[in-house]
Amino acid sequence: MISPQEVETMIQSKLPEAKVQVAGDGQHFEAVIVSAEFEGKSRVKQHQLVYSALTEAMASDIIHAIALKTYTPQDWQSANRV
Repeated sequence: MISPQEVETMIQSKLPEAKVQVAGDGQHFEAVIVSAEFEGKSRVKQHQLVYSALTEAMASDIIHAIALKTYTPQDWQSANRV
């Protein structure tokens, strides 16, 4: 099994400036990633960037599933206005 912190580290290896929050049970995870790297990219391209950091872990079934929520810093700010 893998910890949420290890998944977070994998994502940050590909997107070092990103703010990453990961929760999960060792096989199934949920991640929220905020990165300027996502600017101008479709949601699919954003997710592909994240998946590229997790390719090995997913191919070997260390990570069985991950749900992603990706945001640009501006989108994150807009989504979290009260």
